[in-house]
Amino acid sequence: MSKNKKNKSDKVKPQVLKGFRDYPPVEQIARENMLAKVREVFELRGFMPFQTASLEFAETLLGSHYNKDSLAELFGFTGPEDVDMSLRYEFTLSLARFVAGNPTLPLPFRCYQYGNVWRVDKPGPGRYREFMQCDIDIVGTQNLLADAEVIATMVATLDHLGIANFKVRFSNRKILNGLVRFAGIPSDQGSDVMRVIDKLEKQGREAVLLELGVGRVDQSGDKIPGLNLGSAQISEIEKFLGIAEERGGDPLERAMSLLGAMEASREGVEELQEINGHLDLMGVDAAKYEIDLTIVRGLGYYTGPVFETSLLDLPDYGSIFSGGRYDNLVDRFLNRSIPATGSSIGLDRLLAALIELKALRLVDATSQVLVTVMDRDRLPDYLAILRTLREAGIPSEIYSGDTRNLTKQIKYGDKVGIPLAVIAGSDEFEAKTVTVKNLAAGREKARETTDRKEWLKAEDIQETIPIDQLLKYLRRQLAALR
Repeated sequence: MSKNKKNKSDKVKPQVLKGFRDYPPVEQIARENMLAKVREVFELRGFMPFQTASLEFAETLLGSHYNKDSLAELFGFTGPEDVDMSLRYEFTLSLARFVAGNPTLPLPFRCYQYGNVWRVDKPGPGRYREFMQCDIDIVGTQNLLADAEVIATMVATLDHLGIANFKVRFSNRKILNGLVRFAGIPSDQGSDVMRVIDKLEKQGREAVLLELGVGRVDQSGDKIPGLNLGSAQISEIEKFLGIAEERGGDPLERAMSLLGAMEASREGVEELQEINGHLDLMGVDAAKYEIDLTIVRGLGYYTGPVFETSLLDLPDYGSIFSGGRYDNLVDRFLNRSIPATGSSIGLDRLLAALIELKALRLVDATSQVLVTVMDRDRLPDYLAILRTLREAGIPSEIYSGDTRNLTKQIKYGDKVGIPLAVIAGSDEFEAKTVTVKNLAAGREKARETTDRKEWLKAEDIQETIPIDQLLKYLRRQLAALR
């Protein structure tokens, strides 16, 4: 076998694992810009950044009674020192572990964290096994003002991101606890009932009722097992769904008319009324939030108010900012309860929504100016220009490739999306002038016309100016591009 053939067969295929992906600069810059805006809102409202470990003990995530089968449901494995561990699949359990392990932590603890999480889910369009989340939480208080603060922050965040049409909807798991008891369903089946009701928005009422009973067949032909509730039990749940889905009037009054005898439901209604009052006093836009008794949240650890956010212009995106109160989760680590409430953003899904809504401008490059190099003997002059731009706070780069060909350097700037290029040769330096080429305008002109002569004559493509006016000129050009 020849050496060349052997080398070719030894090459590794450049591929990404199923359910994982890379983010090219245009997307990563957009993610960073979006995250910066999110953090601005969080920190304005007193949430402090912190970070938990990516790997956790298996019992942290699954409880002390986990087994090898449940470990296989996560990105779990047996690591060094023969310890069962897993990549985190969310932040809430890691936060609960952190709070339990830091008994001197001042409470309430207002915090946010962001980073990647990993889930062994079936990959699909827009669904990955690794994705970025961002959570806000207030730990150590039962005061419903904390829940109102979370909802108000959800509204403020989406407003700051430039999303016009959204709705934060919230309900209370205590109302549903009362429903389970009202319908005569054993309490140990309550979480299963809520998990099924949580499918109401995506699957519709008929599918939910079937799944509460004998089960159903989904669109792919798979059999979804049912909970096998009795017809009388399903009938009571259907009555509740009817009043919950009804629009207009006061949903809490309708809930009380059906479940008023249930103490848990009465408590849940009173808590929602209190949260509503707090939001009103905070001045939160009433058009941006509403009580919706169909909101359940499928996770079993929620104990009270629960929240979801839907984009009214993109209803198929589902909830992009959701959470609720979880007063018992720290119990996994302590002999006492530490109440908490919080909400989580799926940042990648939110980014896709912002791009589709044109609420986020995509930027290809971090540099705003490319300093080209036509004459290597004048490198000190080019570097002086570069230093001046950077000291003035203008993100800039000098062409560091191997070619002296100006056309190829300009093509590089175009390809990576730099908006402006500074061009100067010996003649320009002698005359104390530079030429600034507006690459962004050139790209726009190229999209608008196929006539090269007309494109070259365009006045806003490039201009020669005195070098001592360069900073002022660039600032004006960059301001016009924003």
